[in-house]
Amino acid sequence: MTGTTDFGFEKIAEEDKARRVAGVFESVAARYDLMNDLMSAGLHRLWKRFTVEQSGLRPGQRVLDVAGGTADLAIQFARRVGASGEVVLTDINPAMLALGRDRMLDAGIMAPAVQCDAEHLPFADAHFDCVSVAFGLRNMTHKDRALAEMHRVLKPGGRLLVLEFSRVWQPLQPLYDAYSLKVLPLIGKLVAKDSDSYRYLAESIRVHPDQEQLKSLLEQAGLERVEYFNLSAGVVALHRGYRF
Repeated sequence: MTGTTDFGFEKIAEEDKARRVAGVFESVAARYDLMNDLMSAGLHRLWKRFTVEQSGLRPGQRVLDVAGGTADLAIQFARRVGASGEVVLTDINPAMLALGRDRMLDAGIMAPAVQCDAEHLPFADAHFDCVSVAFGLRNMTHKDRALAEMHRVLKPGGRLLVLEFSRVWQPLQPLYDAYSLKVLPLIGKLVAKDSDSYRYLAESIRVHPDQEQLKSLLEQAGLERVEYFNLSAGVVALHRGYRF
């Protein structure tokens, strides 16, 4: 008998989540970057820049960007590791992956773009110096399996970076709830012609593990020295852990 999982506030069969999430991202792919700018007032670019700065990457190193979408992080990583390094972009959604691949090419970056499930990464053990996942973990059906896979492909001394929406500072919670649960779907309707997908994305934040819970998940997956940085009063958090 199959289990159930969260799809926003809805409970669905585990085997249905990947298909439902795929439908969301097929719908929003064409306006994904525009909507990110509108929803975060451009802050997502600062969050991602901070993530790259915390990566500690050097020229010649290897990076895996999981659920990398439109390649914002992959492009910045590629500039860090240079021509002697390697960046691999992955996403389970072909529409998002195609956008990311095209953006890398437009930026003059030749890097592999691999369609795959984060719970079954098609890469060798201990291959990458850094693995990142930005705003993708909460959409995965089995977060523990995905984190275990990311740990598996890290080299000893390598680090995992998880940038994700988290729990906002409590005094701001009512205002944040009103914005994300009411205003975001309206923006989605007006700009992307899709309020339901943005309602799901807002709801998915509410059922995602908070900062301490996600830290525990990383530790259970085998990561060590796990720490997190709250950004924008906890609207998002960057978790960083190491494989030793």
